[in-house]
Amino acid sequence: MLSPTDAAPFPLPVTCSNSPFLPRTSMLSFYTTFPEGSYRENSPPHPDSFNDHEPRPHMNHPSISSARASDLGAFKTIFACGKKPRFGPAFDVEAKPHIDAGLRNLGTLAMGAGCFKGGTVGSRGLKLEKDSGGLDLFDEAAVGERNGGLMPEHLVIMVNGIVGSAEDWKYGAQQFVKKLPDRVIVHRSECNYLKLTFDGVDLMGERLAKEVLSVVDNRPGVKKISFLAHSLGGLVARYAIGRLYENIPTPESSSGTSAFPGQETKKGSAHTARIAGLEPMNFITVATPHLGSRGHKQLPILCGLPFLERTAPQAAHLIAGRSGKHLFLTDEDDVNGPLLLRMVYDSEDLKFMSALCAFKRRVAYANVNYDYAVGWATSSIRRQHELPKSTLFVGDKKYRHIVHVDRETSEDIEKRISTATARQTMDLEEEMIKGLTQVPWERVDVSFRRSHQRINAHNTILVQSNWLTDGAEVVSHMIENFLL
Repeated sequence: MLSPTDAAPFPLPVTCSNSPFLPRTSMLSFYTTFPEGSYRENSPPHPDSFNDHEPRPHMNHPSISSARASDLGAFKTIFACGKKPRFGPAFDVEAKPHIDAGLRNLGTLAMGAGCFKGGTVGSRGLKLEKDSGGLDLFDEAAVGERNGGLMPEHLVIMVNGIVGSAEDWKYGAQQFVKKLPDRVIVHRSECNYLKLTFDGVDLMGERLAKEVLSVVDNRPGVKKISFLAHSLGGLVARYAIGRLYENIPTPESSSGTSAFPGQETKKGSAHTARIAGLEPMNFITVATPHLGSRGHKQLPILCGLPFLERTAPQAAHLIAGRSGKHLFLTDEDDVNGPLLLRMVYDSEDLKFMSALCAFKRRVAYANVNYDYAVGWATSSIRRQHELPKSTLFVGDKKYRHIVHVDRETSEDIEKRISTATARQTMDLEEEMIKGLTQVPWERVDVSFRRSHQRINAHNTILVQSNWLTDGAEVVSHMIENFLL
């Protein structure tokens, strides 16, 4: 093995054809040290721990300098362009292990070097590992203190929204591991990012399902699973759990219980619901357009103007591809109807509602105002006239921006079903509401009206970047009420 002094660093041309920040072809200095002849085309993976908007650790930092002698191919500079860089010349096929090792080492070192928000967490042993295309985060010190060094049993899957990436949940992941160090392991999904989020809810959901199964295979000690999903990611997660749902027979007999209101299971059988083989706990969505973006005021940037709301569905696919069609319910080429409508029912191979029902908690965080991408009604699964009046908003000293919490019970659902009109003409939105509200939801209404960061409420709510800090208390609310 060569030491860093045995090979002089030199710049290599990098082409980032899909970077949103750069021209299609850019010559960039990608300095690194590897054993001679260990370069090859397409070798470096996405540098998971950095992006263009974050500071890099200084290479003279003690945590970096001390590692250079022992770490394979320690990087002197890492450039993250949002897609995998491509080297111009063809290099040796043995490069990838060296490059992967270098990235993993620096990803962990950077946590301790303070280039991630919450540096005290890194000093306690926060560890970042690449897993199944995404990122696993857990407290290594807490794991070491457990009997036999067992990993936490609760797997938390975090899913980004449209044109997002695993970086969107970086702050949330750190806070979950910081406050629940020996209870959870967090996986930030990265199978759907940037332009891949235009592929449609179904394709994205299938990719997420495969990623989750791979993570579960790599973490045999996990027993429970929860999902936290932002924006479009909430719909993707709903699709994925429909694919991952399992109804495992159990020896006990049953007199015929309901899977969820209005759905009966066979008498004399008992089953245990599982998601990817794990016990489902929390399903949490944040500013997710559960009812799509087609209805009145469901896409607030259109200002509720009828002309714009009629025109938007015709152009949505030009901006957001198949995802745009799904959001505006214009995927009518499918004989079974729009995908979002189908996702409020169970089908033969996709158990969407049974999967939702399997979770012990379903929570919808919704922005009351200043969210120009997702309306209050669609993100909270309510009809317009059901939205709470401002007179019902209450102040909370601990959570200033959480103004209303509504916790439904099974009794509330049964009462609503029993009083509903037997025959009622329904449009698509009404049918989706009726389908999704067959199971109880907790609705948490958030308002950044008094925040200087209200203009970007859609991203502030999950602290998508270091300067959108007013959503930190919303993340804290998620953690405090998280069912373990």
